[in-house]
Amino acid sequence: NIFTQQPSYFGDLDETLPTVLQVFNNILHKCGLQCEGASAEPQKLEEKVSVTAGNMPLQELKDIVLYLCDTCTTLWAFLDVFPLACQTFQKHEFCYRLASFYELAIPELESAIKKRRYEDNSVFADLWRRISHSRKKMIEAFHILINQVCLQPILE
Repeated sequence: NIFTQQPSYFGDLDETLPTVLQVFNNILHKCGLQCEGASAEPQKLEEKVSVTAGNMPLQELKDIVLYLCDTCTTLWAFLDVFPLACQTFQKHEFCYRLASFYELAIPELESAIKKRRYEDNSVFADLWRRISHSRKKMIEAFHILINQVCLQPILE
């Protein structure tokens, strides 16, 4: 494990996590949603959000779903092979932020995918498969975090 060989990588991970959290914030912003504590900057009054997941162009919805799917799969894979990273994730309130993101974004994206009219039904099938996979990987990542941060310390 590279973190064992180079312990300073934990510091790098600590510095990188705000960027990972920003990925979720960017998705929320693109969907016209806002997460509690997601931004240190106040929203500008004239910044009226008119684009939502339901009315954005299909290509933009596809891009968001693909981005989310890649992010969630990578996050889960990293935590799965290196659960010791969970302590660093918890320092950034990652469980809270992930749960808040899930609660806001997933129902909105699922609804947008279901309600949209598609010329090609395979596009719907692909988007639905990817949002379902994203949801599953978010839950699995959350389980790894809870197991490592909350349950394992009790068992030891």
